[in-house]
Amino acid sequence: MSKTPRMKRISSSITLAIDAKAKEMKAAGVDIVGFGAGEPDFNTPQPIIDAAKLALEQGLTKYTAVGGTLALREAIAANHKHRHAVDCSAQNVIVSVGGKQVLYNLAMVLLEPGDRVLIPCPYWVSYPPQVELADGVPIILPCSEEDRFLLTPERLEAALDEHQPRMLILNSPSNPTGQAYHRHELAALCEVLRAHPTTILVWDAIYEHLVYDGFKHSEPLSIAPDLRDRIVTVNGFSKAYAMTGWRLGYGIGPKPIIDDMIKLQGHCTSNATTFVQAAGLAALALPQTSIDEMVAVFAKRRQRMLSLLADIPGLRCLPPPGAFYTFPNVQAFLGKRFQGELIEDDLQLAGVLLEKAAVAVVPGSAFGAPGFIRLSYATSMEQIEKGVQRIAEALAQFE
Repeated sequence: MSKTPRMKRISSSITLAIDAKAKEMKAAGVDIVGFGAGEPDFNTPQPIIDAAKLALEQGLTKYTAVGGTLALREAIAANHKHRHAVDCSAQNVIVSVGGKQVLYNLAMVLLEPGDRVLIPCPYWVSYPPQVELADGVPIILPCSEEDRFLLTPERLEAALDEHQPRMLILNSPSNPTGQAYHRHELAALCEVLRAHPTTILVWDAIYEHLVYDGFKHSEPLSIAPDLRDRIVTVNGFSKAYAMTGWRLGYGIGPKPIIDDMIKLQGHCTSNATTFVQAAGLAALALPQTSIDEMVAVFAKRRQRMLSLLADIPGLRCLPPPGAFYTFPNVQAFLGKRFQGELIEDDLQLAGVLLEKAAVAVVPGSAFGAPGFIRLSYATSMEQIEKGVQRIAEALAQFE
């Protein structure tokens, strides 16, 4: 049976493939250090688990409203309003099966065949495939290391003029780079968007709580409330509350867009799991200290990983102000040989590190950025030290 044209246009996730290979090797007894996973290594906080158990015991196992329970949508709106001083209510919220579904819903609701979507690069692996599945056209905008992998106002203006896109997707803090937009940088982008009223900004803020060194996360709606009719924020519970497997995300945006997303979701998954929504409500009720404690651990790991990477000759890495990734430049090692084998790209280099050094990393090519690798520090300090040491020893053999 032949594939449909839409399935021929997309490929499997490289990040998930590498993670699966690493787990396979580990199951076979290999001592693998995994820097590939994009999820906190902490367990979900106990009050969240208890809330899910209680919901099950109380019989909360039936359908809810497609867009989420009113209680959870109100809590999400109140939390967002409190944190960012924006006008928001339950009618502006949809609850979905993870932030990924929110993004997919958006693509399906907003894009007509041939509509263009601006995606700064490096990008999260699922942005282009989701656009293509909606018969849109991803327009990849390479962002330089010199610009901290961030989109500049000049680059945005040129792309808007040339492509007249339906959507712009921004992710801050970013997966894979960990880089993030300061308030003045985001304000400059919003100023450019004002002159292009048909373009909708999709603001992926899933890592908003995970920031370091005094960085302050900003929301475009708080900076440019006049653009509220074309800003949709995507967020969720997976990163800040260590709830990746619970699959609970949400979108916040103009009511007409949210209503269409709910209509679409009604023919896909219907509601997010009922007792998981109860757990999400409990998560939002936790004190900020529950997040701060996890962030403090990540901050120490981040600093240690950056320090160790800085000691590797030929490798350079921008300090990331957010998320839990570093994104080292490994171009100095490409075109060299490892044990006689010519290593031509980051995919081969990642293969060498996995097969020869027993370290799982994700090649930058997975994110549209060849010549880099992504390392997650969502793992123990012991694993970080062991893994980076193995990387250093392997790279020292390149000649």
